[in-house]
Amino acid sequence: MKNLRDILYQVSINQVFGGTNVEVQNLVFDSRKVENNDVFIAQKGFSVDGHLYIDKAISLGATAIICEDFPEEKNEGITYIQVADANVALAIMASNFYENPSSKIQLVGVTGTNGKTTIASLLYQLFKKAGYKVGLLSTVKIVVDETEFKATHTTPDSVTINQYLDKMIDAGVDFCFMEVSSHGIHQKRTEGLTFVGGIFTNLSHDHLDYHDTFAEYRNVKKSFFDSLPKSAFALVNIDDKNGNFMLQNTKAKKKTYALKTLADFKVKILEKQLSGTLLNVDGTEVWTKLIGEFNAYNLLAIIGTAELLGLEKLEVLTIVSALESVSGRFEYVISEDGITAIVDYAHTPDALKNVLETISDIRTGNEKVITVVGCGGDRDKTKRPKMAHIASQLSNQAIFTSDNPRKEDPQTIIDEMEVGVSSENYKKTLSVLDRKQAIKTACKFSKTGDIILIAGKGHEDYQEINGIRTHFDDLEVVKECFNQLKKN
Repeated sequence: MKNLRDILYQVSINQVFGGTNVEVQNLVFDSRKVENNDVFIAQKGFSVDGHLYIDKAISLGATAIICEDFPEEKNEGITYIQVADANVALAIMASNFYENPSSKIQLVGVTGTNGKTTIASLLYQLFKKAGYKVGLLSTVKIVVDETEFKATHTTPDSVTINQYLDKMIDAGVDFCFMEVSSHGIHQKRTEGLTFVGGIFTNLSHDHLDYHDTFAEYRNVKKSFFDSLPKSAFALVNIDDKNGNFMLQNTKAKKKTYALKTLADFKVKILEKQLSGTLLNVDGTEVWTKLIGEFNAYNLLAIIGTAELLGLEKLEVLTIVSALESVSGRFEYVISEDGITAIVDYAHTPDALKNVLETISDIRTGNEKVITVVGCGGDRDKTKRPKMAHIASQLSNQAIFTSDNPRKEDPQTIIDEMEVGVSSENYKKTLSVLDRKQAIKTACKFSKTGDIILIAGKGHEDYQEINGIRTHFDDLEVVKECFNQLKKN
């Protein structure tokens, strides 16, 4: 049990009805999960207003309510606290509830459109190999030293973040690397956290179903760097036109990385192969298993961060050569007939373009490139034609299919994609509604040496159709297809 007065430390309060010297069990923002002596935080969400469930929370045992608007009728014996922003209040309260775990660990946030998962996951790998206890909060998984937990969001809710940070403190973790999404920043999930550093990867077309404009999306990302303390570092990709913008108002130490312009951290790509990339880092040649220019940027961010956190450069470069690719990020398998299938999470126009350009760079002859791609339902619709244009433009054959249609009609999504295909590329496209059948079709079209790109889902092991999730793994499906080809 914690005292409500202590949990409210540094929360901006407008009005209080009732006493704050109350012992509480837990912080809860989902009324269905309320139990006796809990505090219920009524948030005004994207689609649901928690204020509608205040009475339900009280009926289930809540003894205190945090809200932006007082209900017309108040129950005697219940404490009501009015705040300006319930999201901010929840984040600060969650940090206080777990005794500010982020201040006891070296927490680094990674934000940007593409590369967040790779950078955070590889930093976890690097620091583990350097002998530290490390934590990871990512899209793929949450890790507390050696113990893995399943992730449900890119940036978890404030309570979950602080719960896991608290577990990390108990486990003696030294560093934690955390993906910071625009949703997470906008919904104030990172308020109350103490970061020792922030990394900016790049900014391109995404999440315009949530953010009204690209400018808003960019400004939300920037607010993360604006909030960094003077003691932290802000490491940004200066080759991205938004890199300098992220640094404009930050109090943190400004550091940059780039392949093409002057920066604090630079590398030169010497050689690209399907098996990896040869880099020159300040005169030292480093071989990495990671493939492509986009991964050279990711490695630069990792090298820069490791040095800024105090690791020796030679040790960092030695470990970089041993880092393994992240699940569902340019993950490939080669059939007995010599067909290469690449599974990648690329689900934005920029990411898809990067992967297809990388494939073009490592092609050695006249191999065909066959791309299987879809777009998610209930998400940013404006990127659908752009994804289809890029796939058809940079592939010999593009097969449009379902991704996670969620509650949308899969055929409608494909129709909206096809609008982006130019007339000269139309003959190179095909639509196969069923994703498994689309992957099988790509395999049947392939010959020795050809490359199949299966884009959009990457590490995901499910497909969501009509709001129902069923098991589906792109890598499993393509391996099954290759086995079938072998038998035939």
